Amino acid sequence: MTNHSEAAGQFEPDSPVHDDSLPARPGNSGDPFGEPVVTLRTPAELADALPYLLGFRPEESIVLIALHGERGRFGGRVRLGVPERAEDWPCVAEQLAQCLVGGSARRGERPDGIVAFLCQDPVGAETGRQVVERLRPLAQELRTACGRLDVPVFEVVCISKDHFWTYCCPDTRCCPPEGIPLPRPGTSVLAAAATYMGVQATATQSEIRGRLTPWETAAAADQERALDAASVELLPRMLRDAEDTEDTTSATGAADTAGAADTEQGVASETLDLARRIMARLEAAPPVPGDTLEADNRDDELIAHDEAAALILGLQVRTTRDRAAEWMEGTEGPTALRLWRALSRRCVGAYAEYAAAPLALAGWVAWSLGDLAAGQEALDMALTADSRYAFAQLLNQACNDDMDPEAIRRCLRRTRETRDDAVALGGASARVGAPGAPARDGAAPRRRRRRLPRAASEASRASGGPAKGPQERRRPVRRSAKGSP
Repeated sequence: MTNHSEAAGQFEPDSPVHDDSLPARPGNSGDPFGEPVVTLRTPAELADALPYLLGFRPEESIVLIALHGERGRFGGRVRLGVPERAEDWPCVAEQLAQCLVGGSARRGERPDGIVAFLCQDPVGAETGRQVVERLRPLAQELRTACGRLDVPVFEVVCISKDHFWTYCCPDTRCCPPEGIPLPRPGTSVLAAAATYMGVQATATQSEIRGRLTPWETAAAADQERALDAASVELLPRMLRDAEDTEDTTSATGAADTAGAADTEQGVASETLDLARRIMARLEAAPPVPGDTLEADNRDDELIAHDEAAALILGLQVRTTRDRAAEWMEGTEGPTALRLWRALSRRCVGAYAEYAAAPLALAGWVAWSLGDLAAGQEALDMALTADSRYAFAQLLNQACNDDMDPEAIRRCLRRTRETRDDAVALGGASARVGAPGAPARDGAAPRRRRRRLPRAASEASRASGGPAKGPQERRRPVRRSAKGSP
């Protein structure tokens, strides 16, 4: 479930349209009198506003939006995929209502009303009107569930096949049975205000997920074989590295636990080094503007099968993944996001569960860079790949609780600075000691560096050029998977 908080790109009917994460524009110094104000009065305007409230055009979704005060200021919102089985609708409606009302109450403002949206396109020969009738019981379940919490549902809008219907108006003169066409994208007052504020909602939910969905082309078989080979080569070494770290921690004492956990060694060192080299390769080839599919295909061509396999396996180690999460801002952030997306697309076949790590990293970096919608979709997909993946659970909860990502960034910056200071002090101590002097009592002997695995060694070619990636990568954008609670 995605819980969009009140700070997640809010557009309030009777208050300024503003997003604090956006940079100030010329003539917009933060004075509310200089900002646009948008008032939404009709179901048509509500339907047109939905993509801007969420940051993308939802598909196959139930959306609830809280309203506050006499003038209906928009508040928190929750979204969930439409369950396929009608018998699941009462439970889902109850869960959504409790999540929205409870979350708003925890933030100090219980909603005074709710607006609901049902978004689903026809399947096969089904018409939009048939979709509306099929989902009518779900609309009633939502109204009943919210009513049990003493919060009225003022409007329920169904959006299907570029038309919308309202379940709350029986007058066929204003709400005809065949539905009302949605306004052309970008032509409404809200669209103009959003453009002025730098908010875009051009991507659909399936397009966002399509950039993270594993391959289904002929190249997927080659990638799975590379993952098989990397598993045979790297997993035993990763287990030995974990044992070595435990031995070192036990020998050096509790005071050095953090240092031992943060030290790059063995597969962890090779994974991070390889990731840095590929990020440099991606940065040297800037993204293709305007065409996300072509940009992703070009990124895929820059990463070889064995390189992707080595990184996917290496990121399964928590400490390695946490180190990679530090590439979250500045010039590193966008390039790291391209890498995590590419790796998510490589978790094919039997390795679908391995996608939780790169998907969670993609979600974190997207959120850190200001794209909350893409971040939440990636985190949802990570939890679909592995529902118990703690890293994705914590980040998803932070998004839902309206946490500022800067708090997490500060924590990661401090961790990096502490580690860098420890490395610097260690180097100074080594220079003070006599060459060849024995290690201090109780210190574990330093292990010789093992030979790099084939995936990593081939990445550092003498030419320094990109590896030849697999072919036949162009793939259609897949529809989004059903949302999961």
